[in-house]
Amino acid sequence: MDTLIFEPHSALNYWLMKSEPAECSIDDLAAAPGQSLPWTGVRNYQARNFMRDQMQIGDGVLFYHSSCPSPEQIGIAGLARVAGTAYTDASQFDASGPYFDAKSKPESPRWVHVDIGFVRKTRLLNRAALRADPALQSMLVLQPGSRLSITPVSPGEWARLQQLLQQD
Repeated sequence: MDTLIFEPHSALNYWLMKSEPAECSIDDLAAAPGQSLPWTGVRNYQARNFMRDQMQIGDGVLFYHSSCPSPEQIGIAGLARVAGTAYTDASQFDASGPYFDAKSKPESPRWVHVDIGFVRKTRLLNRAALRADPALQSMLVLQPGSRLSITPVSPGEWARLQQLLQQD
């Protein structure tokens, strides 16, 4: 199995990326060849723009399980890194797939994705635990009406979450 190598850059960014575990879980990422997967299926322009314009190899990622059967299962389930810069998401051209976009053309694609590399599985830090921490109250994922699948995380929030994820 190849080892994932991250290229460092001077302005590290941090992201929270939501995935439905039935579609792709932190365990799926850990079991993937090279422990890396493309983050396909994003169909929101703001989330696409984060990937296209701001994500860089080496950025930190909070892997967040969403749309779970029980609310207690929703939350941060692991850590990952951006492992590849944005490139065309081929799923937009698959007419039989769930992410097909009839208005997108190969010569001018609308949608991109990045590759995400596994770092480690963590204990689940659910929404209730996130909401209970005063240092995390400004996290976009906790704001009313926030439905973006990709949101930026501040360096302070990232540092606090690293502390919480180390606790047993």
